[in-house]
Amino acid sequence: MHHYTADWHLRHRNILTHTQRPFGSVEEMDAAIIARAQARVKPTDDLWVVGDVGMARGPTEAAFAQIPGRKHLVLGNHDIKPWVKRLGWASIHDLVEVQDGDTLFVLCHYPMITWNKARYGTKHLFGHIHTAWLGSNRALNVGVDWWTSPPPPPPPSLTGWPPCQTTPPLGMPLHDHPGPGGR
Repeated sequence: MHHYTADWHLRHRNILTHTQRPFGSVEEMDAAIIARAQARVKPTDDLWVVGDVGMARGPTEAAFAQIPGRKHLVLGNHDIKPWVKRLGWASIHDLVEVQDGDTLFVLCHYPMITWNKARYGTKHLFGHIHTAWLGSNRALNVGVDWWTSPPPPPPPSLTGWPPCQTTPPLGMPLHDHPGPGGR
């Protein structure tokens, strides 16, 4: 099974206020990210982190070691430090296409206007913009800021997601997304 997530920002104190994350400390936030991933990701699963994994080397390395599965990184703007690339990723990409069941996903940290085979049903998964935009009928922000409690309400344009086995580790399966009308 494939799981998708983005924008963990482990040990990033400013992210708590910048995105109004519901945690009292970065330690509490990091523990929640680890616990939610452990609850959903099995050792044989693929976990795709679509950018911005962590800000401090030691705590990020410790968190990485506790999260099961084959972990793949799609580089984000905060993943420029050499130690991030040496965490033990199964693969590292700037942009990657992932076949997940009958659906082809294009993963890039940054939201895109169009992507390979967009007119033929391919979906785009992204992060980077935190709570600024959830997505559209073919693109979805898999950042943890949309998939923790309480999330911002979804826009009415998010429709048409196919049934597939894709789950952001901190949120609900994509096929259970509420679509028009909110939660």
